[in-house]
Amino acid sequence: MPELPEVETVARGLRLALPGRRILSVRLSTKTNFIEDPSALELHLPGSRVFAVRRHGKVLLVDLDARDGATEKLSLQIHLGMTGQIVVGSPELPVAAHTHVFLGLDDGRELRYTDVRRFGKMRILASGDRVGMASKLGTDSLAITAEEFHDRIHARRSRIKALLLNQSVLSGMGNIYTDESLWRAKINPKRLGANLKPAEVSRLYKEVRAVLNEAIKLKGSSVSDYVDAEGNRGDFQSRHRVYQRKGKPCFRCRTKIKHATVAGRSTFYCPRCQPDPRAPRR
Repeated sequence: MPELPEVETVARGLRLALPGRRILSVRLSTKTNFIEDPSALELHLPGSRVFAVRRHGKVLLVDLDARDGATEKLSLQIHLGMTGQIVVGSPELPVAAHTHVFLGLDDGRELRYTDVRRFGKMRILASGDRVGMASKLGTDSLAITAEEFHDRIHARRSRIKALLLNQSVLSGMGNIYTDESLWRAKINPKRLGANLKPAEVSRLYKEVRAVLNEAIKLKGSSVSDYVDAEGNRGDFQSRHRVYQRKGKPCFRCRTKIKHATVAGRSTFYCPRCQPDPRAPRR
């Protein structure tokens, strides 16, 4: 599933292509179950001009200028789900299978949304809805302060991996970058957040930010269907140190990487660098 670095890479590509462009037309496939209200896209998007592209966590927001006679500004909210792709290019290019949304732009190009499994989400948001969406999500993983990070981790007796994946605690983290950050910080994913020492939380905060920023520089991880707004794959998968490396030697100590299920998610870690928490004494 695309996580913060992948969504930020797509957002940066869209920021180069969309602001100032007017949407002229909307064409949808017959498979629109991932769109909250398909008729709302057909009603509100044609004639609207894009003035900004934003990201919060794993969510994209395409902000639109109010059309003539309208008073409320709207946004197109997009969540890529597991296999969602957004590409802007010539309408003459071959149409990929499972392309479900076509937005014609006033510069002759076309924005296409492709989603093999259709686990993504798309809907029109009014100003009040944007406020409600933000209140349900935690602080963005790259915007959270060290103090706020400490408070949120220490406040809950949940496993640290579950906390990092909880979008109401920290928005944007997913399975790949959680495993990579915990390996760098030498913290076992099964440990309770409330039991981490202040120095460990500080180290984890630093590594979360480092991993995300490095992944953004390399345009994300392409381990499945992810591509950027120009259709190119990311390169950070070559920097993975534990994710999907079961049985391979740890880059630090050469111990074999283990696989487990933590917080309901497939998890990879080094049993030596990230020792399991001790069982409580009776």
